[in-house]
Amino acid sequence: MTTHGIASREEWLAARRDLLAAEKALTRQSDALAQRRQALPWVKLDKAYRFDTEAGSATLADLFQGRSQLLVYHFMFGADYAAGCPSCSMVADGFNGFIEHLAQHDVMLWAASRAPLPKLLAFRQRMGWSFPWASSAPSDFNADFNVYFSDAQQQKGAGEYNYQSAAIPLDELPEPVLQIAAGCGTDGPTFIQDRPGMSAFVLEDGVVYHTYSAYARGLDAMWGAYQWLDRAPRGRNETGIWWRRRGEYDSVAQSTVASCCR
Repeated sequence: MTTHGIASREEWLAARRDLLAAEKALTRQSDALAQRRQALPWVKLDKAYRFDTEAGSATLADLFQGRSQLLVYHFMFGADYAAGCPSCSMVADGFNGFIEHLAQHDVMLWAASRAPLPKLLAFRQRMGWSFPWASSAPSDFNADFNVYFSDAQQQKGAGEYNYQSAAIPLDELPEPVLQIAAGCGTDGPTFIQDRPGMSAFVLEDGVVYHTYSAYARGLDAMWGAYQWLDRAPRGRNETGIWWRRRGEYDSVAQSTVASCCR
C-alpha cells in the first residue's frame, strides 16, 4: 500500500496550479540570475595559456575556433588517473547532443583536464564521445582557475575552491570519495587535487577575457539526468554515490534499460 498522499483529479489539479505559480516564480528568478551573470565585469587574461589538442598545441584564443564565446568544462581527470571522474562523465554525457547548437549560437564548448591528451582521447573513445577535449597540462590553467591543488597546497591547507577555502583533512576523506578515487585508479588525496567546474570566456578585438566560473553545486543544472530525476515521482532518491560511468551499471539495470529501448 502506498504511503504517499492520494487525491482526486480535481484536488491534484488545484495542488498542481499552486506548484505552477512557484515554478514560474523560480523561472523568473533564474532569468534574473542569468542577467546578473552576464552583467559581471570581465577580467582581461594576460597569461598565455597553452593546451594540447588533436590539432596540436593551442592557445586559449585558439579554442574559440572562430566564435566569440567559449565555455570550458573543467573535467576531473588528473595526470595520475586511470579513468575520468564518473560524476564529470555523467555531466559530459550530454555534451555531444548540444555542442552543435551552442556553436550555431556563437559559443564553443570544450572540456579541459590535466591528464595527457592520449589518455583523454582514449577515454573519450571508450565513452563514445566526440566533443573537443584539451589537455591543460602544458600550463597553469587548472591551478589559476582553482580546479587543481598541488601537493604543497594540500599539505598546507591552502588554495580556494568555490570562492572559499579548499582545505580538506586528507586523513578524514569520506568513504564515497575514496570509492570514487579507487574507481579512477588513484588514491583519495590524489583524486581531490583536481576539482570540477566550468569557466566562461569572451574574445573581443583579439583579447580574451574571463567572464564567469562556477564550481561544486553551481554545476547542478549541467547534470542533465538530474533535471529529469527532479521531475520523477521519487526525485533523486539518493543513497550514497549511486551513479556510474555509462556502461558500468550492474547487469540487471543494463538489461532493463536495453529492454525499454527496443
